[in-house]
Amino acid sequence: MTDEIPKKAGPQHPPHLLDPSLYSMRPEDDDETLKQHILGVQTKAYQVAPYGSIYLFTFTRCRLSWQVPYQQILRLGRERKNPIFLDVDTDVRFTVGNGIWEAVDVGFPAEWAVGTDLHSELWDLGHELFKSSPETFPAKFVNGNYLDPEVLAVVPPASRKTAKAPDLSNLTSLNSLHGSVSVIHVLAFFHLFNEAEQLYIARAFAGLLSAEPGSLIVGSNIGARVKGPVKQEFSGVEVNMFAHNPESWVALWDGEVFEKGTVKVEAELRDGGAGSYRELMFWSVTRL
Repeated sequence: MTDEIPKKAGPQHPPHLLDPSLYSMRPEDDDETLKQHILGVQTKAYQVAPYGSIYLFTFTRCRLSWQVPYQQILRLGRERKNPIFLDVDTDVRFTVGNGIWEAVDVGFPAEWAVGTDLHSELWDLGHELFKSSPETFPAKFVNGNYLDPEVLAVVPPASRKTAKAPDLSNLTSLNSLHGSVSVIHVLAFFHLFNEAEQLYIARAFAGLLSAEPGSLIVGSNIGARVKGPVKQEFSGVEVNMFAHNPESWVALWDGEVFEKGTVKVEAELRDGGAGSYRELMFWSVTRL
């Protein structure tokens, strides 16, 4: 359940051979010392988990601001009491200005931010990347498999009753967050699972979301014009995935996951860009 590049070697880049030429920064950020720092941490991270996002340096891009309801995310961080931000990412906080780090930067209190991934080592490497520590960046981390009910169980979406703010000081399971999360950020994630697993995880995330109007799940993943299996190529390596189209994605959330009419769902396809995914679907699910 990762976006690991398969063991089969591609014609240009074997899975475990990193390509520094893929590194690219804006001219104002193109510092040799910074580059060597990022390349060093990338090498360590790729040994832990050979994610495509690490291989392709997509972890160096700000992506929370790409989301359609970005201003809504900012308002929740500024105005809601104890606004929990949950980052579900294939490289979590191992991202420059992305996800949980960017959320804290724009107003979410770090002590109410939570990251989660299969690999806890990536969280430690995130601190190395940003030269931070648990003291200077006190966000929480939950390690585990999202298909394990001990980590994330499916429960019905929260009712209108406001949930009590959970104690995050000793957080070991996402189940402690049921009905309490203001924003769930899900990046490059759903396409890593088959159709049935995507529905299961969507229902599990729905149970985490606060019932307060405006609470939202927002993200992006590989999409398609026709729902079904798709093949993507990463550096010459072909990967089989399952992708929804915008219409099927809207129907999944508004009717299957949530009771129809209780959420507003938006989804659109965008070009993934050169060297990236062919088509990306950007989407949001907002409680009404």
